[in-house]
Amino acid sequence: MAEGLPMRMPAEGLPPRIRIHEVGPRDGLQNEKAVVPVEVKAEFVRRLARAGLTTIEATSFVRPEWVPQLADAAELMPMLADVPARLPVLVPNERGLDRALALGVREIAVFASATESFAKANLNRTVDESLAMFTPVVAKARAADVRVRGYLSMCFGDPWEGAVPVAQVVRVCRALKDMGCQELSLGDTIGVATPGHVMELLSALDGSGIRTGELAVHFHDTYGQALANTLAALQHGVTTVDASAGGLGGCPYAKSATGNLATEDLVWMLHGLGIETGVDLGRLTATSEWMAVHLGRPSPSRTVRALSGITSHQEQ
Repeated sequence: MAEGLPMRMPAEGLPPRIRIHEVGPRDGLQNEKAVVPVEVKAEFVRRLARAGLTTIEATSFVRPEWVPQLADAAELMPMLADVPARLPVLVPNERGLDRALALGVREIAVFASATESFAKANLNRTVDESLAMFTPVVAKARAADVRVRGYLSMCFGDPWEGAVPVAQVVRVCRALKDMGCQELSLGDTIGVATPGHVMELLSALDGSGIRTGELAVHFHDTYGQALANTLAALQHGVTTVDASAGGLGGCPYAKSATGNLATEDLVWMLHGLGIETGVDLGRLTATSEWMAVHLGRPSPSRTVRALSGITSHQEQ
């Protein structure tokens, strides 16, 4: 990469610093056909931390038959005890929470849906039934002084139902907030959002009493809109953005979902805007190149491809 690129051209009205919530080890690897060895997963997390990522979603405590790619969660977490980063995990129910708590996990996430069709496909429950299932999970986690994030899928569109009314998303967000979730991640699960839609939803959430500082955004790049949507969210004041190293991931229950927003693509844009991330783009790119070798295919990240071969020596 030529020195001084990307050029830093700050824009007015944007946050000075963004926290990237890295989801590659969980949301990325859960969608891989092959099961990645636990030692490789642990090294992936370590390399991401060395690249400067401070929040790395490590794994999920779901039943192995649901997501066999993450069946080694109990083996993985002790291997990460020395990693200097926040390591949240996904839990589907109280049993998953108990398994996570027994291993000393201090941050968890629950995974809800804004639509009935996806709630049925993903959780085999209605939206309200899934919220009822999560209520004791969140209460128990908060009682143990564990931080709780609430994921909300299908915020901008559903492959079965089509358009999702903004008021419907706000209702479920409000329910997750009221049960005790300290952060809400708004998921564009099939990648159909556009910037105007993003701003409309964020404004509606403001009107419902949910502060922008309690929100994160989670965009997929199916229609090439992930960075544009992220910029719209930043203009609204959002300061937490989910991304996946190398653009890994999709959604095993929504076949039209493509990869997550690539962390490298996000960092390139943010650094060009003069927004601090704490991330070393060279180290991060090298990490994704290293993981691509283990996965046996090139990274879908445009930035990784553009920088390929330039930074890989940093992690040799």
